[in-house]
Amino acid sequence: MKEKKQATLSHALFTIIVLIASLFLGIVTFGADPHIPLLVGVIVAGAVAIFALNYTWEEVESSIIDGIKLAMQAILILMIIGTLVGTWLLSGTVPTLIYYGLEILAPGIFLIATLLICSIVALSIGSSWTTAATIGIALIGVGTGFGLPAGAVAGAVVSGAYFGDKMSPLSDTTNLSPAMAGGELFTHIKYMMWTTAPAYVISLIFFGVLGATYTTEALDPGGIIEIQDALSGAFNLNPLLVIPPLLVIVIVIFKVPAIPGLLAGTILGGIFAAIFQGAGMTEIIDAAHYGYAVDTGVEVVDELIDGGGLDYMMWTVSLIIIALSLGGIMESTGMLKAIGAFVLKFAKGTGSLVLATILSCIFINLVSGDQYLALVVPGRMYKTTYEERGLSPRVLSRALEGGGTLTSPFIPWNTCGAFMWSVLGVHPFAYAPFAVFNYTVPIINVIYAYIGFRIEKLDTE
Repeated sequence: MKEKKQATLSHALFTIIVLIASLFLGIVTFGADPHIPLLVGVIVAGAVAIFALNYTWEEVESSIIDGIKLAMQAILILMIIGTLVGTWLLSGTVPTLIYYGLEILAPGIFLIATLLICSIVALSIGSSWTTAATIGIALIGVGTGFGLPAGAVAGAVVSGAYFGDKMSPLSDTTNLSPAMAGGELFTHIKYMMWTTAPAYVISLIFFGVLGATYTTEALDPGGIIEIQDALSGAFNLNPLLVIPPLLVIVIVIFKVPAIPGLLAGTILGGIFAAIFQGAGMTEIIDAAHYGYAVDTGVEVVDELIDGGGLDYMMWTVSLIIIALSLGGIMESTGMLKAIGAFVLKFAKGTGSLVLATILSCIFINLVSGDQYLALVVPGRMYKTTYEERGLSPRVLSRALEGGGTLTSPFIPWNTCGAFMWSVLGVHPFAYAPFAVFNYTVPIINVIYAYIGFRIEKLDTE
């Protein structure tokens, strides 16, 4: 057996350049989905590992499987949420939330209300995914009813969901970041407030000003009444139909794991479909498997009440699996580490070190397709450097959250971006400009590092 070689920057860059070229040609030139272009990147990474670095196929295959294992829980959650959405559409749960949301909320305050509601829910349960898949879906429907741009509404949902997720001690990424940096959870959360609070205020101002522009022009009473009439004509609407999402939120608050909690929501959706809509078992199974669609004669309603189902999520699951395969190969062969070592050569001061950390997180989100790798790999690469420069672990953990967690929903083939795209029905590139909180936090992180504000030293702990 040949001796394995150390991956160099040239090996990594060759793989990345081919990947970028493949994605550009496939998506931009030929209008293809990202799956096959990403698969080309996996093939090239595997070929580099085998023919240039002397790895065996068995080792490459093992690295692919290990990469997929990292997000297996997320994949299972995604599949279950597909069944949940299908039964909630059939039962009338989502239509009921939309119907009453159009009565209670108004366009002028809607975007701020969306940000606040999603923030509170995500803070309570520690999950941006569950927040988007429950209350987020309904808010997208209400916003569409008001005539608001889907990208703006989705941006408010994502901003609120990730604020709550980021600041909740129940969040997996909020626990993972200080673990990688060698810090402590609640110290990490308190330290993040210095970047999170101003970013959240900026988000509130942004959505307040944006929402005010729709106070008069977006409000179409006739259109709203038409939507409500179509919903009430197609479904037996009842206030009790809000119980399934409330139950899921309460279950997660009481620290029931996400998978059984979401399964409970799916089962309750099926029961409510039978009770309130008179659905039979065949209809319930079909909705859970293939999703649900309705023909009300009102196009906007038909588009809203169309989706969900296990099959609907397979497009996203396959995309995530391919992206994680690429990340697994590049991580196990040391290609990602080679890039990190190169970047560190230019990180002379604290400002450039934090900037390098955040850019590394974004880069790994792009090439690996998983936010966990975007926290783990830079955390491993830079932990010693932060210690050698006398910086507190909380400086690193805050940078990891800002660069890894918050940028992941912007990337369509990342687990988070693909999930938000599937659940909210809005492309990440459409909501990215409006997800102000997510890109403001890393910017504030870098500014603080360069001016030396709230940069804790080891000797102050």
